[in-house]
Amino acid sequence: MKLRIFTLALAVILLVSIFAGCQTAPAKEPTPEKTVEEDNTPIKVYTLNGTTGFGMAKLMSEDKTNEYTVKTDASDVTAALISGDADIAALPTNAASALYNKTEGKVVMLAVNTKGCLYLVNSTGETIENLAALKGKTVYVPAQNPTFIVTYLLRAAGLTVGTDVILDSESYAQPANLRDAVAAGTVDLAVLPEPMVTMAKAKAEKTLEVSLDLTAEWKALVGIDSLVQGCLVVRKAFLEEHPKAVEAFLKNYKASVEFLNENPKEAAALIVETGIFANATVAEKAIPKCNVCYLDGAEMKSSMVAYLEALASVNQNAIGGKLPGDDFYYLAGTND
Repeated sequence: MKLRIFTLALAVILLVSIFAGCQTAPAKEPTPEKTVEEDNTPIKVYTLNGTTGFGMAKLMSEDKTNEYTVKTDASDVTAALISGDADIAALPTNAASALYNKTEGKVVMLAVNTKGCLYLVNSTGETIENLAALKGKTVYVPAQNPTFIVTYLLRAAGLTVGTDVILDSESYAQPANLRDAVAAGTVDLAVLPEPMVTMAKAKAEKTLEVSLDLTAEWKALVGIDSLVQGCLVVRKAFLEEHPKAVEAFLKNYKASVEFLNENPKEAAALIVETGIFANATVAEKAIPKCNVCYLDGAEMKSSMVAYLEALASVNQNAIGGKLPGDDFYYLAGTND
């Protein structure tokens, strides 16, 4: 009798165990997806009026978080970066390199924002199809960067500056002064940036032709598309403290550049509205020839290295005495 009771009890325990084993385990709560931490720290952004600042227009018109300042002189922008009054800024590429060297690496290049925007304008009535046709002529060029670029191109074309071609960068050192001289017919051959070319053609007293696109000449002679004249930089300390804020800014800035190139009429109105340029009609005509772009990562670095090496071969001081180190180039968060 005891054996039968024990056997029955054992069977009951076994059935309970089997039943319990068949129960569905309680569902686990889904693990919430981790969200990328945002940084809404206001950024102090400086830009230049003219081509270097064109790509900033839409962003400036819509951005309610960051603080924007437009300057006419690159030296004011570099001074603001040094003092900390600016966190991010648009600058000529050689000025960015010089600032890196001056501050011993305290600025970082985020992106190229302008390729070449220089053109040879001609009111002589002669056909000038290549740089070799400039032999025996005097060409007026704005001082500093345009002079270095044209000198390099003439050397690459086998011409000697001062012997084969005279470059005058003293008579009209500022682009605006040279533009006015071209428009008045005082100067027949000159190198001008856009939008100065468009402005000169609109006011020219003689027929004014664009004979050479120096960006195309550079690519043909150098072999790569590395004439890059404008860029975006950031203070290294700000980048280290606020990498998410910088990434968010770059995303919006890239979209602003794309809007400029796809919608020149609307963008031109914003360029005037934001104080980057004074004439919407001129800006609209000039935008397709300004080569405003957004290059980052490896493409940015390779273009800049080639460009700075070219300038250094003409004048080391043009880039601040030496090539920047690898830490000059921001490669994180890019699509390369």
